[in-house]
Amino acid sequence: MAVSVIILAAGQGTRMRSTLPKVLHRLAGRPLLSHVIAKARQLNPEQISIVYGHGGETVPKAIGVTDIAWVRQESQLGTGHAVAQGLPHVNPEALLLILYGDVPLVEVQTLQSLLATAGEGGIGLLTVELPHPKGYGRIIRDRSGRISKIVEEADASPEQRKIREVNTGIIAIEAGYLGQLIPKLSNNNAQGEYYLTDIIEHAIADNHRVEAVSATDPVEVMGINDRGQLARLERAYQAREAARLMGEGVSLSDPARFDLRGELEVGQDIDIDINVIFEGRVALGDGVTIGPNCYIRNAVLGEGVEVLANCVIEDATIDAYARIGPFARIRPETKLGEGVHVGNFVEIKKSTINQGSKVNHLSYIGDATIGKDVNIGAGTITCNYDGANKHHTIIEDHAFIGSDTQIVAPVKIGTGATIGAGATITRDAPPGELTLSRVPQQTRSGWKRATKNKSDG
Repeated sequence: MAVSVIILAAGQGTRMRSTLPKVLHRLAGRPLLSHVIAKARQLNPEQISIVYGHGGETVPKAIGVTDIAWVRQESQLGTGHAVAQGLPHVNPEALLLILYGDVPLVEVQTLQSLLATAGEGGIGLLTVELPHPKGYGRIIRDRSGRISKIVEEADASPEQRKIREVNTGIIAIEAGYLGQLIPKLSNNNAQGEYYLTDIIEHAIADNHRVEAVSATDPVEVMGINDRGQLARLERAYQAREAARLMGEGVSLSDPARFDLRGELEVGQDIDIDINVIFEGRVALGDGVTIGPNCYIRNAVLGEGVEVLANCVIEDATIDAYARIGPFARIRPETKLGEGVHVGNFVEIKKSTINQGSKVNHLSYIGDATIGKDVNIGAGTITCNYDGANKHHTIIEDHAFIGSDTQIVAPVKIGTGATIGAGATITRDAPPGELTLSRVPQQTRSGWKRATKNKSDG
């Protein structure tokens, strides 16, 4: 059967204490709702519908996808009412999966099992056993062990509240049959809401089979209602990603101090020290080592690249066996060639530095193309901005730039040129020559430094 998905994302999330709709709070750098959409897409559904409400158009605008049916729930009258808003957008012959925008870590394999159960003519109900099930609806079974109904905690008796098997709210059901059950829902309960879970009792009364699929890990079905739960789920997510990467051959100095906020492609024999953050899309080649306290975003690091402590790399490509840091910043649109060395307190922006070149100390390189085997001395800067426009610097192969040099773009330094320390270069420097711009050194005999007047105290 074709699969459709409705994601319920209308809740306010009062306990988050935030003006931001709950489903837009971030887990691993992405909105909670984006995680759920990604899981739904892996099921190859013919339609995804999202029921939103609190925050109005903020939610669809923030998510920014156009191939989804966005359905606004003007009044939040319960999960049953929310599903009723989305149901007209669903093919009645499809198998319908109900997900929640604040339950981001459910596994695709679990959802596939749930759909398989419903596809055999029943209703698939995702449950989990919790040691402390406070806040969840309890699964009520008859003497034969079959599900008879779900009782929300507010309506449960003291005996029923002792039950540890709870409802997660995630359901798979034939859309057409759900359309028959929705009108039977009532808001005659402690919350005055239309509970989607009440369809279970009606289905059983129709002699419709209801089968539970149990989540093996409670983290899968944990919803987020406050910032403490969000923080716990963040660590659970990161622990899961750390375990996956170690299974692929990555060494993590401390898996508890690792953060992935995007996608990480890895080779073999990679070493990652503590407090490293990856964001966006990052690829690491074989033998890459990354020191502590680094931030790497949207970057490709080739084989054998070494990143020392406290570096920032954004939107850059680093070729094999380059070495960066410590305390270096590689800004967007930078490409470092094979074997390039970028040292401490160096900033590089929108520049290409080719094979074997070195920028080792306290320098700024912006809007530049640097050739092979160039040595950039300490304190060198390319003066790329004139207050209105950016200009480009070219330094050709084998050039040597002395310390404390200012290169005022646009300018070209020729192949094999040498720039004397302390120079300010405002015109092209010819290849193979020494270029200086120093004032001749002078010594003034007999000059004395001013001294402090003793009467000044």
